Amino acid sequence: MSKIPLTIAGAEKLRAELQELKTVKRPAIVNAIAEARSHGDLSENAEYHAAKERQSFIEGRIAELEGKLGNAQIINPALLDADGRCVFGATVELEDVASRAVVTYQIVGDDEAEIRDGKISISSPLARALIGKYPGDVAEVRAPGGVREYEILDVKYI
Repeated sequence: MSKIPLTIAGAEKLRAELQELKTVKRPAIVNAIAEARSHGDLSENAEYHAAKERQSFIEGRIAELEGKLGNAQIINPALLDADGRCVFGATVELEDVASRAVVTYQIVGDDEAEIRDGKISISSPLARALIGKYPGDVAEVRAPGGVREYEILDVKYI
């Protein structure tokens, strides 16, 4: 399996979710299943079936998080030395060439991307267009509405 890039903050977020699933949600669902079993006939017990389904989801998510964290390549953006180039973990200030709107995004892993927080996935079309470019370069992004151009104003490693 290939390495999964994550920032330090993204890895901590996944670890916190894993910890909550293992220490809070897993024991709670075990108690819910025991309670539902005590109500008698399991074949017609909707509460039991719902709890078992929830348990299946929780166990699947635990396995998924353990796999991702086990294969994670954790990158500290503050320690990067990319000579001003756009790379994973970099915070990039862009100007939309057409509208002159200025936006700032950090390029992060798929699991930590949140556009409202200014974090875009490394596999997004915008991030793929930015990787390897320097301030002053123009990145062309193929979007559903057509090709958009963004000028790179600044690249920071924070």
